[in-house]
Amino acid sequence: MAEPTRRLKDAAASELDDGRPSEDWAPVSRVRTYELVLQSIETQIVSGALRAGERLPPERELAVLLGVSRPAVREALRVLEAQGAIRSQVGKGPDSGTTIDRVPSGALGRLLRLHVALGSFPLQDVIDTRVALERSSVVLACRNARPQDLARMREDIEAMDDPDIDRETFNQIDTDFHVALADAGGNRLMSDVTGAIRESVKMPILATMNGMPETGKRGWPRILEGLRADHHAIFTAVEAGDGEQAAARLEAHIRGFSAHMTTAT
Repeated sequence: MAEPTRRLKDAAASELDDGRPSEDWAPVSRVRTYELVLQSIETQIVSGALRAGERLPPERELAVLLGVSRPAVREALRVLEAQGAIRSQVGKGPDSGTTIDRVPSGALGRLLRLHVALGSFPLQDVIDTRVALERSSVVLACRNARPQDLARMREDIEAMDDPDIDRETFNQIDTDFHVALADAGGNRLMSDVTGAIRESVKMPILATMNGMPETGKRGWPRILEGLRADHHAIFTAVEAGDGEQAAARLEAHIRGFSAHMTTAT
């Protein structure tokens, strides 16, 4: 029996024996019940009583432990899963059940993408935050990039140099390149947040690309040529381990294209 489940089962037994709430899990008020269930589970995670990789008790048992209905537990678990804090697997076996997750990057990206789309953050704030994070992460990449990190970036650059590449594909590989830069730094939190922010602006960037004409100084072919040159310059600085130059080139790259986005809006 898993240790978290044993602790919770012992707590539940204690409640049944003496009628008092357990020390770890206490029945919650039925006012906005699912939110209180959510708060109770989050408290267990934040306090360290539940750790990444550990399983929650089954839905029915959680309902008993917390003194609430199963629908309230189910709703709270849905919210936690959407936040990337847990993952659920139906069926039987070692991977079944609800597990505390340790990989939040996808959830961060979804959350930021929604709020950027809703206008919760001004675009300029997103751009400034992206610049600050990516400058720091590219400096780390200059110090810590391994041969496989450089190979990943080089592969992305070569793919973006394809003369027949379409705008949507270019945008996706451009996202991959920036995430590769962040990953090469070796700071997991910075990498996840950087990746989430770049993912959150992927659609506005694509919309800007698609709105560009085929000719002229602000036309897509001319802009594409500049973006490719930027990527090569950034990669050259990273490969040489020149953090100052890489950060300056990266900021100029981000702000240069972002000017087209702010003009469009």
